[in-house]
Amino acid sequence: MLDGVIAPGEWSGATEIVGVVDWVPEFSPVRDPADLAVRIRVQHDRLWLHFAFEVTDDVLYGVATPRWLPPENPRAHEFSREGFPWFGDGLEVLVDARNRRRDPSGVDGDGGSWQMVCNATKSRLGGIGVGGLMEGEPRSSPAAWETYRRWIDAGDQRAVVRRRADGRGYTVEWSVRFDPCLEVAPGRCYSPDSGEVVVGLNLAVGDLDLPADGAGNFGGFRHEQWWAGRRHTRTQRDNFGSLRLMGLARRPASGVVD
Repeated sequence: MLDGVIAPGEWSGATEIVGVVDWVPEFSPVRDPADLAVRIRVQHDRLWLHFAFEVTDDVLYGVATPRWLPPENPRAHEFSREGFPWFGDGLEVLVDARNRRRDPSGVDGDGGSWQMVCNATKSRLGGIGVGGLMEGEPRSSPAAWETYRRWIDAGDQRAVVRRRADGRGYTVEWSVRFDPCLEVAPGRCYSPDSGEVVVGLNLAVGDLDLPADGAGNFGGFRHEQWWAGRRHTRTQRDNFGSLRLMGLARRPASGVVD
């Protein structure tokens, strides 16, 4: 059940990833997991790829802080291509379903490769104050933006955010439908009947506190930690790690490798 709650046994077959102190910092590095940390579970069933994120964050933007705006874009909270969907605390999932590991370009914004955002305190479906999915990059592409919006509106990607009672983090359950969101070849989406398939994957956790905490960083971000890649190039497909979809042989588990 997609409710933002990690129920006992619900993710017992999942692969786990733990971070973020040893991840790639785009901005200020994380020194203490009490400041920012994440535990991720990944698994799939016959139709969906599922992620669960348990995020520790000592200060939640827009909850423990004012909803301030960056000097780079005073329209950051607009629900348009001029806004910053990722501005705030949140997560990004990047997938290259065709696993083009030598391609230095970014994602296309379609079923073959995409970058989507789950913001902790705003969402396309819920508006400001309600965490959930937002259109991601490349925002410069109207086609990508419309594809992402269609997926959200149709429920092809779904996410539920639940803030921790102590205010020091949040949990996200995020599900991605194989068809149309994992197109492993033109016109063909992944199916567990295909057996083992490797796709490109990257993951990011963003942490926005007060402007002074991110002084000198773009947008005033304090942290943006990436599972794979290098600083400044982490959204390129040749920077991605690998997600191994095991098919029916080990359903519902999915293996993650570097």
